[in-house]
Amino acid sequence: MMEMWHAGLGWPTAATLLAISFASSFITIAFGIGGGAVMLAVLATLLPAAAIVPVHGLVQLGSNAGRAAIMTRYMRFDLLGPFALGAVIGILLGGSVVVQLEPGWIQIGVGLFILWSVVASPPAFLRRSGMITGVFSSFLTMFFGGTGPFVATYVKAQDLERHAHVATHAMFMTLQHLLKTVAFGVLGFAFSAWAGLIVLLIAAGVLGTFAGRVMLARIDDRRFRIVLNVILSLLAARLIYAGVVDIFFAEAAPLATGGRD
Repeated sequence: MMEMWHAGLGWPTAATLLAISFASSFITIAFGIGGGAVMLAVLATLLPAAAIVPVHGLVQLGSNAGRAAIMTRYMRFDLLGPFALGAVIGILLGGSVVVQLEPGWIQIGVGLFILWSVVASPPAFLRRSGMITGVFSSFLTMFFGGTGPFVATYVKAQDLERHAHVATHAMFMTLQHLLKTVAFGVLGFAFSAWAGLIVLLIAAGVLGTFAGRVMLARIDDRRFRIVLNVILSLLAARLIYAGVVDIFFAEAAPLATGGRD
């Protein structure tokens, strides 16, 4: 019975994920971005490759919904329509392709995506259209998960005050992760096997959200981002390495064994 709460990963691994869920929500509400990428990178090092994006999506759905719920009065609902239409299109397009990817390529893709988010900025065209942002980011989220920086680029271009920025971004990401979760359910991912752990991770994320609001004024933004980027880069490198080993060396091993028989 207790195994359902750690999804067979063991309590040490589950405790690590709970701490990261708390920290990632803290990061996102304090700095507006970055927490989702941290959660994605850690999940990708501890979960089976096929579970990375679906589990991350449902955890982030809970985290963003919690953040949206406590900041509803700041949301810019007039921006939701075009983004929602684009998100539906992007999820449908991505869902038609994602089932064809090998697990090793997912690890490599997530690793490269995280590295790219550290060293580069989302393309400028995402600032101009909520619909285009919805299509582009929602298509990518089916493969790589952490597309918050793409959505944040569009939200930033609306020149909102800080609370409205965080609330509107949370609204967009809640919708996107909801659509993604539904899509993976339709595609056959067994969310029930992960349900207990996901509930705990969402709860830890909600606590991180409240703590982030309290501690917001006490954080050194510049130094924190340096540390965050270093951690993300190391985790991304590990993912790329694991994916390369899984694809190239795992395929070579049976051939080598066959040659000796």
